[in-house]
Amino acid sequence: MVQLGQKIKQLRIMRGMNQVQLAQAIGVDNSLICKLESGETGGSIATIRKIATALGVKLSDLLEDQAS
Repeated sequence: MVQLGQKIKQLRIMRGMNQVQLAQAIGVDNSLICKLESGETGGSIATIRKIATALGVKLSDLLEDQAS
């Protein structure tokens, strides 16, 4: 099962973004992106929704393995 943080990191890298760029795109500190990707925190649904939008995917695409 791919964890949420791993999915975010994979998609971010595929889009040619670094953590700072993703953080700026959604209006958060880059330390939050780092914590999400490392699994230190799960983030709110609102934040995950913003990340999905910034990465050009649906929220369900990020969360689909999470329900398993």
